[in-house]
Order: sequence, then structure tokens, then C-alpha cells
Amino acid sequence: MSADGIDWAAEGLLDGVPPAGRDARVRLLDRLLADGYRLDELRAAVADGTLTALPTLLLLGGPARFTARENAAAAGLDLGFVLDVRRANGVAVTDPDVPVLSEADAAVGGLTRAATDAGVSAEQVLGAARVMGHALRQVADQFSEIVTDLAYDPALDEAELAEGFAAQVAALQPLIDELMALGLRVHFREAVRDAAIAGAERSGRGGALGTRDIAVGFADLVGFTRLGEELPPEQLERVAARLTTLAAIAADPPVRVVKAIGDAVMLVAPEPVALLETMLRLVALADAEGSGFPPVRVGVAAGPAMTRGGDWFGSPVNLASRLSAIARGGSVLTTDGVREVAGERFQWSPAGLRRIRGMHGTVPVFRVRAADEDAV
Repeated sequence: MSADGIDWAAEGLLDGVPPAGRDARVRLLDRLLADGYRLDELRAAVADGTLTALPTLLLLGGPARFTARENAAAAGLDLGFVLDVRRANGVAVTDPDVPVLSEADAAVGGLTRAATDAGVSAEQVLGAARVMGHALRQVADQFSEIVTDLAYDPALDEAELAEGFAAQVAALQPLIDELMALGLRVHFREAVRDAAIAGAERSGRGGALGTRDIAVGFADLVGFTRLGEELPPEQLERVAARLTTLAAIAADPPVRVVKAIGDAVMLVAPEPVALLETMLRLVALADAEGSGFPPVRVGVAAGPAMTRGGDWFGSPVNLASRLSAIARGGSVLTTDGVREVAGERFQWSPAGLRRIRGMHGTVPVFRVRAADEDAV
């Protein structure tokens, strides 16, 4: 029985707990009650298996006690817009009158209102929410894995495990907050610099806002679909994640990794030479992984493209993707236009005239190798 006179067994919160684990469950429930959790919240957490997460959730915004309707009213925003922002952010609300928002969630409503008051359009808010939701979930998953590795020990009981998770998050959260803020500032600085260059290019040729000449590269893993039939999902995910890691290792500024798409990665650079060097390094790194790692095939194209929300759209994006799909494992395919720009810095061999989906007629395609690579 708790200090407040609650009989945990009578409430059903010890059901299914082995006798050896009951003392730990009681200690955890007592702690959570003292921390301000309500009995209905404890009952719900036991039902969905999240009881050990509750001490940590106190550090990350607290219990979910606000509805989306209340949040919209408090922020002075249209309820539909609030729901659209959360949906774009990847945390949709199915019922606006069910309390699923924590204090941290509710604070986002106030910041959204501040953004719209500052002149940011609804479309821009939704675009930013979409990008941030995708990127921040990946960051959160990565740090969650770190916390789990640091805190988990099969010898710990339920109360100790909950305390361990909370202690690790309390220690890491200030560091994570600072890293996120500084990291965003670094990338924002580079993005502003790129936007200034694009603006200068646009003013010189009358191009559309956000459009500039870039080089685009796609790299994917040969035989990944077949591999999915042979490996369990967790091993398959590690293979795909390793490709992204290798791309990040290969990419030196001004080349950057834009996104990972299953078994493929997309990279961009302001000009083809640096990108070709990066893609050739990526092929070599993948080859060095050994026979257990699939070979990488690459397509590179260049031309005007438009950026939105950190992604790129346009003809060179589509062409690079389609070139990678027809490349042989361990090779880099590109166009005549890229070959003319890159010139004698690399070795070139014709790969024939190819019909590329979405393009008229045939396209001359070339295989590229490093200048110091032995001829094959």
C-alpha cells in the first residue's frame, strides 16, 4: 500500500508481476505517485507497458494533460491549423478532445503563433514542421539508443531500470540541447551562405526563387531487395544504415548528404568535380567493407534544380537516380555534360547510348574512374 493509502494490488497494478518483482513495482508506483502522476495515468502506463518511461517523461515535458483544442485556444490558433502542424511534424492527434499533449507539446503552439505573428506563412510553418519532424525523430532515435545502451542492465529490477533511464536523460539532456542548438546554427550559417550564392546566380539569369545549378549523386546497394529475403530486418537495417555512414565519411564539404531513402543515399554539391570524387570514395569504401556488404552503384548528373525543405527537385535529381539504377555494381555513371565540366581530372569510358525514362531519345552515358586508378 502506498503512503497515500492506495492498495496497488487492489487497483490491479501488480497483476501479472512475478512475486520477485512486486517490491520493485511498488517502489516505482510510490515514486511516480509522489512525483505527481495520477492514478489513471499510472493505470494507463501499466496497460500499455510504458511505466518505466514515466520518470523520464517528467524530464521531457511532463504527463500528457492538454488537448489539441485547448492548445489551439491558448495559442489563439485555428484548431485545424494546429492539427495540420502536428501531422506535418509526425505526431498527429486523432481526437482533438483527448489529452495527449504535454507541457512541451503545448509550448509548440505558442511558438507557432509567434512565428505566424512574425510573418511566417502557414505554408512555411507546415514545411518547417515537416522537415523538423523527420530530422528530429532520427536524432531522438539515435540518442534514445545511446541512453538505452548506457542505462540497460538485465540485472536491474523495474524501479532501478526506470531510475537509470531518467538519470541518463537528466545527464545528457543539457548536452543534447546545446549540441542541437549549436549544430543547427552551424548548418543554418552554411544554408544562408548557399542561399546568398543562389540569389546571386538567380539575379544574373532571372531564375526562380530557390533554383540553382548543382550536381546530384545517387548511390544504392546492388541486390538489396534479394538481401531482404535472406537477412532478418535488424541486420538489413544495419546494412542500409552503414551505407549512410559511409556516405557521410566520404562526403567532404562542399559535398553534403541530403537524405537516405531505404537502400539509397542522395548527395549534392555546387559543382560536379567534388561530387565525383566523393562518389568514387564511397564506392571504394563500400568495396573495402568486404564480401558481406553489397556493392554500391552510383549515378551523377548536373543542372538547375530547386531546393525546398532541405530537399532538391528537378531534372538532375531524376536523372542521377535513374543512372544509378542502370549502373553496374562498383561503378559510377554520369552524363556527357558532367564529363565536359570534370574533364581530365578523371578517366572516362563510354557506357553507350541509353534510353532514360522521362527523357526524349537516347542519352550518352559515361563511366568515370579516378585519374590514378588502373585501367580495367
